Amino acid sequence: MVWTELFIGGLIGLATSVSLIVLVLQASRRYGLPGRVGEAHHTHKTPIPRIGGIALAGAMVAVLLFFFFLSGPDFLRSNERWLVIPASLAMFALGLWDDLFGLGAKRKLIGQLFIAIATFYCGIGIFQFKIPITYEIIDLGHWAGPVTVIWLVAMTNLINLIDGIDGLAGGICLMLMVLLMYVSLQADLVPVVAAGMAGALLGFLRFNFPPARIYMGDGGAYFLGFFIGCSTIVTSHKGTIVTALMAPLFVLALPIIDTSVAILRRGLKGLPLFRPDRKHIHHRLLALGHSRRRVVLGLYAFTAFFLLLGFSTFCWRGQYFPVCLGTGVLIILLAAGKFSFSREWFSVGGVLGNSFEARTDIQYAICLCRWLALEGKRAQTQEDLAEDVVFIARKLGFASVRIRLEDEEKTWSLIAIAKENCDVYKHPLPGQKYCFLELSVGRPELQTSPTPGVSISTHSISDILADLLAEGWIKAIGDWTKLHQLPVRFDARPKVPAVGETVLPNTIQSRAETPPLDL
Repeated sequence: MVWTELFIGGLIGLATSVSLIVLVLQASRRYGLPGRVGEAHHTHKTPIPRIGGIALAGAMVAVLLFFFFLSGPDFLRSNERWLVIPASLAMFALGLWDDLFGLGAKRKLIGQLFIAIATFYCGIGIFQFKIPITYEIIDLGHWAGPVTVIWLVAMTNLINLIDGIDGLAGGICLMLMVLLMYVSLQADLVPVVAAGMAGALLGFLRFNFPPARIYMGDGGAYFLGFFIGCSTIVTSHKGTIVTALMAPLFVLALPIIDTSVAILRRGLKGLPLFRPDRKHIHHRLLALGHSRRRVVLGLYAFTAFFLLLGFSTFCWRGQYFPVCLGTGVLIILLAAGKFSFSREWFSVGGVLGNSFEARTDIQYAICLCRWLALEGKRAQTQEDLAEDVVFIARKLGFASVRIRLEDEEKTWSLIAIAKENCDVYKHPLPGQKYCFLELSVGRPELQTSPTPGVSISTHSISDILADLLAEGWIKAIGDWTKLHQLPVRFDARPKVPAVGETVLPNTIQSRAETPPLDL
């Protein structure tokens, strides 16, 4: 592969990406592109387009079309490598659909598995495994399919899970494309496309670096992750896991660690494994007072060091893999100690004990908050929803509730505790500038015997309970405003249908006006 072709591919990707992003931003401002309602774990306060993946997928198509017309059909003479493109675009379509309309975690996982299985049966697979130290080759046999599918789905979701702060996922993927372009120089298709994607990511980061004006969304993250996963397979030697597959794992050290800790944390506490939260490494660094730019640049530096380890592993053909791995582990431990992460990681006994004790409270809160979310389509007014929030907050042991909507602010005092002795959790309503839900809870060391029927958490899980309650409230508010087409106000009242109009159930009489059953 000539370096000139790689440079041209990068320029085409850069120009296409910037052009499409400008068009998307203009269309978003003028027409208001459809998208999902904001969620509690999102850190941005104003609506930002989530369909930046269109620019990345479009850049890939532009690069392919240019070299196809320049080189003719010979450019696509490798059927196995050509399959990477439609498979990656199919994964992009799955993520884009979720960005626009929402699919749910189970449907997304089913779609990912279907695309990964189809890709394997079309010829892209890991059929052998080479142990880096002994160089012994193990034939996977019937396990080739499951291993390939797990690899592809894992790579797809790793990029999506790290996409939680402006510019982070794009920067890591840029480093991966540079590495992929180098390790696949002997291939015909992959290095050109990787160069094009590196250029596209440079253009994307121009608009995604803090403060971001556009996000890649699930479509872009799925597309990049799946493309990286497929490309590492087709550029390895006949499907054997050697340095071509080991090198990218070094670059992905940050998302691998973050995802593993997140899954362990959620599993121990009884939370859904793929539930979004604000406890990822970048969220915790932000909570320590670092700016978004400083956090992103610091994580770039961390990933760049592991990029060098990946290059070393490939150049030495895995000969010094144990040395590179040991160096990486040492750097991780030093970084964890620097930011006090290691204390939590190594306090296994305390974490297990507290988690098992808190599981019952968390499961109870999940049930209550699911009920609250369903009330969004049944409640008569948003004031009724606020009363539901107060009911659940009292059950979970919160000291006070404060809700601010467009028209006014209301406060409910549930337990007589001085405000200075409380921890406060404030959750803004996504898409609304001034609306929020604020919950306060007495610090565990100051809590006394609870009122009968009231559960006061002593397991340091008040932040989780507050997040769950806020998520249920945000979902309920979103469903209520969408159903009734009314603003976020306490005094908003649905229109009473005239005689002869269709009456929706549970929308005419408020709960106080509903007559009792005549038994």
